[in-house]
Amino acid sequence: MRLRVLDLFSCAGGAAMGYHRAGYTVDGCDIADRPRYPFAYHRGDALEYLADLTTTGDIDRYTLVHASPPCQAGCALTVGTNRSQGWGGPHTDLLAATRVLLDAAGLPYVIEQPNGRAEIRKDLSLCGEMFGLGVLRHRNFELGRWATTQPAHPRHRGYVRGHRHGVHRNGPYVAAYGNGGGKATVPEMQTAMGITWTDVREELTEAIPPAYTQWIGHAFLTARQEVFA
Repeated sequence: MRLRVLDLFSCAGGAAMGYHRAGYTVDGCDIADRPRYPFAYHRGDALEYLADLTTTGDIDRYTLVHASPPCQAGCALTVGTNRSQGWGGPHTDLLAATRVLLDAAGLPYVIEQPNGRAEIRKDLSLCGEMFGLGVLRHRNFELGRWATTQPAHPRHRGYVRGHRHGVHRNGPYVAAYGNGGGKATVPEMQTAMGITWTDVREELTEAIPPAYTQWIGHAFLTARQEVFA
């Protein structure tokens, strides 16, 4: 059976590459121009695109939908920075709207979010150490219409390299976010996450390592086979 993933809010394709390596065909959608996205790509509003695919029935050509909606309102970094600076104000939160449309689409899905206050069901949590990567990059995943077993979370081997609260530490992981303070260089981020097709810093700092979705892709196939066994 042909396996196809719709990759919404696709950014530069970290998630997409993992599904590809797990044997899926991948189509991406993002509101920004992503010339380095390595697969078929639709530029546009991801939620409008999903709604249109559902209305026309074209959603049925997909096996699974993956979505990484922006949720700055629940991001730990945003919340912490705002608190320390006395800032407030609204932030983008498309998580709830994404879930409503995914439920309407009727397909199995994966919603990905970073650690923070995002109102997501943490059916699965992955970390770079699970895959021997040079980043920690904890990510949570809500699974719709399917389930899998949470893998063991191995103990971290040390610190993330860089400055934190005025103290510089060395460690086996690089800080693949922001600038300054010992943050990773572009080549370091590429190596640490296994991403070679983009050298745009902003894309790398937002990406999830392909190893995560490669694992998810295989787990979904196992769950699917068990259902139809």
